[in-house]
Amino acid sequence: MTVTGAAVPAVPPSALADRVLDRLTVVYGAAADPARAVGMRAYMKDAAPFLGIPAPARRALSRTVLEGVPRPDEADCTALALRCWALPEREYHYFAVDYLRRHVARRTSAFLPVVRHLVETVSWWDTVDPLAAHVVGPLVAADPRLTADMDAWIADPNLWTARTALLHQLRYRRHTDTARLFAYCLRQSGHPDFFIRKAIGWALREYAKTDADAVRGFLARERGRFAPLSVREALKNVGERGE
Repeated sequence: MTVTGAAVPAVPPSALADRVLDRLTVVYGAAADPARAVGMRAYMKDAAPFLGIPAPARRALSRTVLEGVPRPDEADCTALALRCWALPEREYHYFAVDYLRRHVARRTSAFLPVVRHLVETVSWWDTVDPLAAHVVGPLVAADPRLTADMDAWIADPNLWTARTALLHQLRYRRHTDTARLFAYCLRQSGHPDFFIRKAIGWALREYAKTDADAVRGFLARERGRFAPLSVREALKNVGERGE
């Protein structure tokens, strides 16, 4: 089963999204700090403009925005996420990511194309990584048929889509599909981009917290196929076998 595609998802009507966006743009807009925004944009390598709201303040403002708002259905989540993503400033994207994380347990597998659009639009690690671990991961865990999509994503030419596939099991721990994790790492072992090589190491390092011997053994067998960065990251907390 695959449910993803290249088409941009349509924004459904949603009174809830209307209500939240009206509040959000007013509350975030009033808290904007243009001077701070310059530094935040530079830190994120000019991936997007910023309002200049630091994370603790942004989360407090988000609680104010959402006070009294009912639980969303899937159309509400779709509308809110896509409309936030259409706004230029990065804090609106962060709001959408946090909102989806909060409500992912009630989303269906049909929501995956929406997440793919978010991953592939205004892409940078600051939104891709939490979407991978906290939205895509739970969606796949809830519907294992979506592993077919992950098998397609790992081979995708878009590096952020492939990175999402590498990282979607990041929080699975003992429920990790080890064979799939190792296969994905091997599939992308020759990738030249830093963000893929780093993701390989991160995914292996996280699984090493559950089964260090499995990760050590895998790298002992396949080490020559991986960039030094990936190996260093993978073994950062567990070392080589016998150390």
